[in-house]
Amino acid sequence: MRLKLIALATLAAGSLAFAQQITIAALMKTTANPFWGAMEAGVKEGAAKSNVNLILQSVASETDVEAQLNACLNLLQRKPQALIVAAINSVNLLPCLKQANAQNVPIVDLDGNLDPTVLQKENIKIAFSIGSDNRKAGGQGAEYMVSKLGKDFKGKVLVIEGLAGNVTGAARRDGFIETLKAMAPGAQIVATLPGDWDRLKAANITNDTLQRNPDLAAIYCANDTMALGAVEAVLAANKKVLVVGTDGNSDAVKSIQAGRLNASVAQLPYLEGSRAVETMLSFLKGSKVEGKIPVPTLVIDKDVLDKKSDPLLQYLK
Repeated sequence: MRLKLIALATLAAGSLAFAQQITIAALMKTTANPFWGAMEAGVKEGAAKSNVNLILQSVASETDVEAQLNACLNLLQRKPQALIVAAINSVNLLPCLKQANAQNVPIVDLDGNLDPTVLQKENIKIAFSIGSDNRKAGGQGAEYMVSKLGKDFKGKVLVIEGLAGNVTGAARRDGFIETLKAMAPGAQIVATLPGDWDRLKAANITNDTLQRNPDLAAIYCANDTMALGAVEAVLAANKKVLVVGTDGNSDAVKSIQAGRLNASVAQLPYLEGSRAVETMLSFLKGSKVEGKIPVPTLVIDKDVLDKKSDPLLQYLK
């Protein structure tokens, strides 16, 4: 019996040692954006729950493509067991991802920023992609807009995209436009312009569009940072324009509660970050993992926030 207990204790100690040896590297975009800050918090929470050694890196802005590539290559030098990446665009991390494949380091595509067509062309393999359905999220933004303006709405709409070449922003834009045309065919999209995920640029786009179209009725933005910039421009112009963002970040929640931003399609980045780590651990242990892991989305406005009844609200961070 004593030998059996010793053997069990040795086995348990070995399992614990294995768990402590797992190192996961995570490369974010800029955590100055509350969306990525919440995503990072979720990654940290997932790692802490599983006793993972986590190495985190981020960049200063969502246009720092070269800096992000260098950070990615530096992370691989730390010899992690897995690499989680939120690429700025679909191509900037390709050299790093090829190196990760060469080192047999499994890759997680965080928030669906990698283009499967590009990966296939470059012969790059990833373990899985995790994120919400961005095309569906854009469609939900259009559905909300139509629910407020009506199916017979024939007014003018501005679409502010993300960074040119980013598949996430493009999917949100396309989902919004397709759904809006289907639900309110009389609506007029006066422009669809890249705001580069930037608050000031989105404010300038909104201001310029309002000068050319003083009767602008609604704006859809591919993230909340740009939506908040659009709201500032609308209020400064003393206009009444329905503004819908995407992400559900903390600043957007505050703006909605204050009656400024109308709504946001919440992507629940905290939940996405924690699930990315948990799913990768299952993958490392040999479990079969689907190539695409879905994370739910939730349209939030002041009514939804005030009622506090949807269980997904617990993941708004």
